[in-house]
Amino acid sequence: MLSPRTRHRLFRAGFRAITATGADRWLAPATRGRGVILTFHHVRPEPVPGFAPNALLSITPAFLERTLALLAARGFDLIGLDQVPERLAAPESGKPFAVLTFDDGYRDNVEHAQPVLARHGAPWTLFVTSDFAEGRGRLWWLELERAVARLDAVRLDSGLVLPARTDAEKTAAFETVYRALRAGPEPVLLDEIARLCREAEFEPGGLAREHCLSWGELRDLACDPVVCIGAHTLSHPMLAKHDAAFAEREMAESRARIEAELGRPVRHLSYPVGDPTSAGTREFETAKRLGFATAVTTRPGHLFAGHADHVHALPRVSVNGLHQSDAALASLLSGVPFLAWNRGQRLNVA
Repeated sequence: MLSPRTRHRLFRAGFRAITATGADRWLAPATRGRGVILTFHHVRPEPVPGFAPNALLSITPAFLERTLALLAARGFDLIGLDQVPERLAAPESGKPFAVLTFDDGYRDNVEHAQPVLARHGAPWTLFVTSDFAEGRGRLWWLELERAVARLDAVRLDSGLVLPARTDAEKTAAFETVYRALRAGPEPVLLDEIARLCREAEFEPGGLAREHCLSWGELRDLACDPVVCIGAHTLSHPMLAKHDAAFAEREMAESRARIEAELGRPVRHLSYPVGDPTSAGTREFETAKRLGFATAVTTRPGHLFAGHADHVHALPRVSVNGLHQSDAALASLLSGVPFLAWNRGQRLNVA
């Protein structure tokens, strides 16, 4: 298995090759499809520290500005999620569309992303996790990062002990623990990370208040007519790892809670984590039965006409903080990389 560092080096080389050959332009009419839904998480200007295992989830406001500029230069229409089913079902117009989505409900989306988006008149969707808005959810990936940053050694209940004195050791420890815990049951993941938090002398469950918008802040944001608020479940679980009743409750009650707090309908859903281990056919059918207009995954890919029949399993393209370059952005917007990543299955919904 390739290490994350090796994979990202290969990605960078691939992006450079695509743009150097001009493939991002001459292949785009065939590979970009009808359009693309872009995924963002954090937008903030702070420099990246030496130990930053979640850096892929964070871009700068300047790179968001460049993203919007390139979308305009490449002829993309910026539209809201409400328009996606209609655009997919309509005859080919020749002009691609782009949708901007932000997951989890981070405060920096308002502080640093909203001013950039407003300058471009860009509609955008914020997917809110209800527990995060209440300040009590488990941002476990950030908890793990903070715990490893504070510890000199990381010990798991399995007996594994990993050194964590230098930035390199901390990065390796984080990657090892993350892979091991993601592969197992989610309750074990949460319990192990909670224990590491306490060993690092902070309580689990407190980072949501630090990083995420409160209900009051979300009510202010919801007044902006270009902002769509979507559901991202109650507690941000990997839904496919739980029973069907739990998964349905997370989807349905998150929508009900957001609608009650903000006084506006919630029509769209984002599956937490969103990869095939976290959301599959059962979740897609549940979202459809619950009446969501669309539901988005993190499976990579652009949108094609066939997605009109799969609007509860829509792929997205992640704007990755480790690849904040014009070459990466041009490649991703062209759709060229996804021919290989999706093994030719353009819909990527199985």
